[in-house]
Amino acid sequence: MKKIEAVIRPEKLDAVRHALEQVECGGLMISEIEGHGKQKGVVQQWRGEKYRLELLPKIKIALVVKDADVDKIVKTIISSAKTGEIGDGKIFISNIENVIRIRTEEKGEVAI
Repeated sequence: MKKIEAVIRPEKLDAVRHALEQVECGGLMISEIEGHGKQKGVVQQWRGEKYRLELLPKIKIALVVKDADVDKIVKTIISSAKTGEIGDGKIFISNIENVIRIRTEEKGEVAI
């Protein structure tokens, strides 16, 4: 099993969620976060004054999926979140040792 964490632009959330539903992705968790990548934020101007916005609003989507579904899910996220501009986000993939469904105490992939 793998945990996929995708950090995306807030305006891409609906498109990514819809695309994940189309590939029959199971559950997911969504968090509103702030952060920056290599660009260290952006410089904006308001009423003639420039200011630096160091922490940009982002959305983090977390999913735990079967190993066989990783490539399909990653491709789906990329195709629905990509704009080609700086700040599109990142996808992190890590190993999950075990999953336990609290209600039934099922373990492993059947608990996903």
